[in-house]
Amino acid sequence: MRKVGLVMRKIQFTENQGPRVFADRLQQIGRELGVDIVFISPERHVSGHDWLPGFEHEKGDLVNYDIVLEQIEKHRIDHVIYTVSGFTYLKMFLKNSVLFPHSFPDPALTGYEMMKPFYQIVDKAIVQTEFLKTELSRNFGVNDVDVIPIGFSEALAERHFDPSQIVHNRILWIGRDEENRRPDLVLNYARLNPDKEIYMVFGGERYRESMKKYDIPSNVKLQFALSQDEIFALMNSSKVYWSCSKFDTFAMPLTEALAMGKIVVKPEHPCYNHISSRHSFAGNEKNWFELVNMAAASPMSHSMDNRYYAFDQFSSRVMKEGYKDFFDGWLRE
Repeated sequence: MRKVGLVMRKIQFTENQGPRVFADRLQQIGRELGVDIVFISPERHVSGHDWLPGFEHEKGDLVNYDIVLEQIEKHRIDHVIYTVSGFTYLKMFLKNSVLFPHSFPDPALTGYEMMKPFYQIVDKAIVQTEFLKTELSRNFGVNDVDVIPIGFSEALAERHFDPSQIVHNRILWIGRDEENRRPDLVLNYARLNPDKEIYMVFGGERYRESMKKYDIPSNVKLQFALSQDEIFALMNSSKVYWSCSKFDTFAMPLTEALAMGKIVVKPEHPCYNHISSRHSFAGNEKNWFELVNMAAASPMSHSMDNRYYAFDQFSSRVMKEGYKDFFDGWLRE
């Protein structure tokens, strides 16, 4: 069985959110395709919370190269997928290294100026959307790019789909306590709409601490580090899924929301153009609250159009087909 290293930060492997879900799904698909996906991460002292002095958090990649290279050599790996731009220099040691970005140098994202120099030396990438492929070519001249979605689990989407369980005033938001994700907007919406029940789901336990700085309205329910099973169950019971982020590289919960037939309210930024089905509505800070209220007031409880679209475009079957084609070519190199 061929080995491929998947290099991510330690904290990304430990939290129940996009990167970890992607890693587990890629490992499972790899097994089915005869490829052993080996998880590799620096073992520095990483904080369980956000930005605590004396701990690493989303930084320090360059000083971690020794640890990463030791693990790569130990497993005798010569093909690596890395998810953090700071590990771009792996190509100095491994010819066959490819970037699958969990972040992107966009002005809406913290640290984008720091990311840009690393992207200047990327020569091969896998991305989640056509938008990111276009941006890599336009901004950094990277043209060897495969578009492969992070497929949702069809099994979970089938097991949990039950429209009779939908609570018609329930709004679901999934994100982080980060400025780009705009949790403040959701809390403000809740204050202005006390008749709505809003679930805010955070991928890591560290956000339990950081959310204490907010005044949480009584109609907001906070959830932390849910499993995929719990996410899909909660998704099923919600009528509206709302994303109000400034920019997204993964947008995984949006594809899952479509798969569960949710009425979707999303940002109008072009990075969300792939979330394009009959009952997905794009807006901005000026009209999001109205869009969410209109979606909640819709006589429809769910959208089969959204569900069919997601199964066709984003299922794990589509992801598996994409990686089969990719590995067939890349692992020959």
